[in-house]
Formats: sequence, structure tokens, C-alpha cells
Amino acid sequence: MSPAELEQVFLRGVTPDLDGLIGWQFRGCNAPDWARIVGIKKFIKGFFRKGDQVMGYNCPVRQDALSLPWKAKPSDAAPKRFGFYTVDPVDPTARDNAYLHAVLLDYSRGDNPALDPSRGLRDYLVQVHADNPDLLLGKAYYALGPARVATSFFILERDRRAE
Repeated sequence: MSPAELEQVFLRGVTPDLDGLIGWQFRGCNAPDWARIVGIKKFIKGFFRKGDQVMGYNCPVRQDALSLPWKAKPSDAAPKRFGFYTVDPVDPTARDNAYLHAVLLDYSRGDNPALDPSRGLRDYLVQVHADNPDLLLGKAYYALGPARVATSFFILERDRRAE
């Protein structure tokens, strides 16, 4: 789909149930072609609870054909976890409030190292169909001071229980 078509799907999406994300890993695919060139076409996102806060992480994946299974790096048994984020309903009074029907994945609050570039990421996430919690659509932004720059869409599909 084109970015304009993905935007329409995103706008029709519904808010995912946070409790339904906890304890799961999702296969992820960045939509733009440039993601393959820079080695981030395929990825894994996982979700967990830390106290009262829903949190998440990313895992790098072997960059092979989309028809092949997602294999975490360095291995499925011992995946690297990085790019941590908090997961919350979008707060209409906050700076990051572009999509009130989404949840916000905020990497600035994910306890990432101070100089980690992932701290600038802000992902909005919606459930594509109200009756299917296994398919999610995300829209990534990058925070540059007070500005927010849209970078890409990504698709998530529920894959397996997180370890």
C-alpha cells in the first residue's frame, strides 16, 4: 500500500488492549523499501509489564525473505533486546498526541542509554480490525526537539509468547 493508503487504514484503526499485548512478541515489518537497504525491514517487538507500566522492546532479526520465519539475532534462544519503550494510551494534553485512538510507544521513557538514538522514537500503534487483536499498524515519528517528523509505517502480527 502507498503511505496515503496506510494512513487511511491507520485512521480507521481502533485502540489496542494493553493487557492483550503483555507477554507476546509480534513479527514486525517496516513498510518502506529503504528499510531493507538499511537492514531493518524485519524486526520483533515484545511487550511486558514492569510494575504498573506496560513496556516493550525490539529484537533484531535475520534480514532474509519475508516468506521465511523471523529468527532473532543472535539467536531465538538468546535474543538481543534493545530500544525499550513505555506503552500508554495517548494523552490528549501531552506533546505526543497526534492520534488519540492509538497507544503511544515512547522510547524516551524506556530507560535507554542517554545517547541512544532510539530515545527520539515515538510510535503510534492501532489495531487494524476491531475483531482481530493479532494485526497492528504502527506509525513511527522521530522527535527533534519540539518537532515530530513522520518516518514510516510498520505492520505487526502476533507471533509467539515472549520468554
